[in-house]
Order: sequence, then structure tokens, then C-alpha cells
Amino acid sequence: MLLAMDVGNTNTVLGLYRLTGETTTPTKEPEMVANWRITTPSSKQTSDEFGILLHNLFSLKGLEISSVDGIAISSVVPPLDSTLRQVCDLYFHVKPVFIEPGVKTGIPVLTDNPAELGADRIVNCVAAFERFGGPCIVVDMGTATTFDVLSKKGEFLGGAIAPGLGISADALFARAARLPRIDIKKPAKVIGTGTVDNIQIGLYYGYIGLVDGILERMIAEMGPETKTVATGGLARLIASGSKYIGAVDEMLTLTGLRLIYERNLDRHRKR
Repeated sequence: MLLAMDVGNTNTVLGLYRLTGETTTPTKEPEMVANWRITTPSSKQTSDEFGILLHNLFSLKGLEISSVDGIAISSVVPPLDSTLRQVCDLYFHVKPVFIEPGVKTGIPVLTDNPAELGADRIVNCVAAFERFGGPCIVVDMGTATTFDVLSKKGEFLGGAIAPGLGISADALFARAARLPRIDIKKPAKVIGTGTVDNIQIGLYYGYIGLVDGILERMIAEMGPETKTVATGGLARLIASGSKYIGAVDEMLTLTGLRLIYERNLDRHRKR
């Protein structure tokens, strides 16, 4: 089985896939056996600590770590990469496929400096183009919110980066002494009558305005046939009020990792 691991600045999402040929029941695409969302480990945590956490996650689902014979990792936290490699070696006895320069993705990157593009962004684009085709815009709502634009041919043209909704809420709490920290959710009304609902309205509808404002201009430039898909922990919340987000796929990044792993499978086995 394949363990796909998307390591973000705040959260890490994991998915376990049963690949084609590992089951007697023919399916259109590999089956996701389990998935987890955890807080991204600190750079101070050891490989043993992270390995024990993964072992416990597998055990709670009745799964065996020994069933994993492939690992694909997308990481935007470079200090953790060496720890992740040690975990793969010590606990899974597998050499992981990191999404990095030299890995076959199938997505040409037409930017000024392709090497600086985050691994998670290219992984999202691989999955979005496979599912929706192009032109397409991927909105990933994590610690930062990224907008990634694909051409009709599946080329990465560029995008935009904005502060994430969580960062915006934390900044407001940190810089305004009398404003409380609140739960981010869709408010019941647009005109607030209390401090808490005032903040919720400003954050929720303000962020929808940010997302829709950028998407409106990108779609105007790319053409009305442009598809849009959102992913990330807050994607479903914001998409519910957006005029331009056409689909939500919370497992988009994991799907992209699986696709890239499959495209590099023969070369990885030879190595």
C-alpha cells in the first residue's frame, strides 16, 4: 500500500491507498483505506516520537505499518525532511518519494523560477488537471491561501498567495487587546450586534470577498470556461459562500501525491 503524506506548516494530512493490483476487486482508481489530519510535528520532535504517533494511528484503524511498501511526501517544512526520511527508513523500511526537482509530475512550470514553487502547489495541480482538465484554478486554504492557475494544456502559469484565514484571525486577536479569540464559522447574520458575531462576520465575509475578488479577475483573464476547485482545511466553509468556487476536494493533495508516485513508480523501484 501507498502512504501519501502532505506536510504543511500547520497540519499534516496522511492518506493510505490500496494501489491497483493489490486487490482482487477491479476499481476505476485506487481505494483510500484510511486518512488522518494531525498537527505538523515540531522540528524538535525525534523520528522515534513521530514514528510512535504513526504506529498508533495505524493501530487505531486496525492496520499494520508493514503493509506500506511505498511512501510519497509533499513537504513545505524543510527542517522536518531529514526526520521524515529517518521515520520512513526505521519504521517502514521504505525509501520515500519526495516531491522535489527531478521528480516526474507531468505539469510544465512556466514561471520565472520553477524551483521556488512549493511542492504542495504542484501536487494540487496534478490532481486538479487529472480530474477537471484545464484551464483550471486551484485554491488551497491552509496556513496561507494559494491560487494556482493551469492552462488548457495543463501548464502551470502562475498564481497568487494571500494570508490564510487562521493567520488573519490570530493577527486580529494579537494586535487588538480587547478583542477575544473566536471560533471561525459562518455567522448567522450579516449585521452583528455583539463583539463575537462582529468579528465572525468580518472574518468570514471579508475572506470570501478576498477569495472571490482574486478568482473573478483570474477567470476574466483565463476565460469563462475556467474551472475552479478548492481544497484545504477551511475550503468547505469558504466555498459555501463563494460565487466562484465550483468544487471542493479536501483530498486533492493526497490524490496528487498518489498520481505522482504512480508516474515515478518504475524509476523509483529501479533506484
